Amino acid sequence: MIVIEGSDGSGRSTQISLLADWFEKNGLPTVVVGLKRSDLVSQELETAMSGNTLGPITMGLFYATDFCDQLEHKIIPALRAGFIVLADRYIYTLMARDIVRGVPEEWVTDLYGFALVPDAVFYLRVSPENLALRNFKKNGRLDYWESGMDLFFPDSMYKCFLRYQKKLLRVFQQLHQRYNFFIIDGNRSIMEINQEIKGKLNAFLSDS
Repeated sequence: MIVIEGSDGSGRSTQISLLADWFEKNGLPTVVVGLKRSDLVSQELETAMSGNTLGPITMGLFYATDFCDQLEHKIIPALRAGFIVLADRYIYTLMARDIVRGVPEEWVTDLYGFALVPDAVFYLRVSPENLALRNFKKNGRLDYWESGMDLFFPDSMYKCFLRYQKKLLRVFQQLHQRYNFFIIDGNRSIMEINQEIKGKLNAFLSDS
């Protein structure tokens, strides 16, 4: 199981797509999973978030339910069948979001204690300013939750976004020290990032 972590605009989904193609061309079947993709609660979670009213515990438990359902019905069956699972974000994003919103770190760690440990985790670290620019170019706007508007309102969304993303960066640095995943400079070109990730995966696969 290989995980790509990073905020919206980090290039995470692009790298997942490139890796899936790379593995498939080398005869390795893959399955892609990600946040809000469970059959059980993904639509309900999307609807609840559109109202911008979820508290941190409620949102955290909603996401944990989504993750648990995918773990049981998608991730574990795929791994048992010999597939490579590519996760477009995993529990580390969920943990970081909860911690930034003031949820006790011990509670968050216990909540996700059942999760499988991935074989490799890559965090695409991109400056908040660059993330904002990419989101404006792609969507023409910033997202309410990715801007931490529930935390910093009534500041402007742009200011909220920068503050929130800086806090996430600090929490991911702490998680990196605990879980020892790879930190990748996501400010570079798509292919530079992809080559670095594939280089690390080649070394990993050769040793396994």
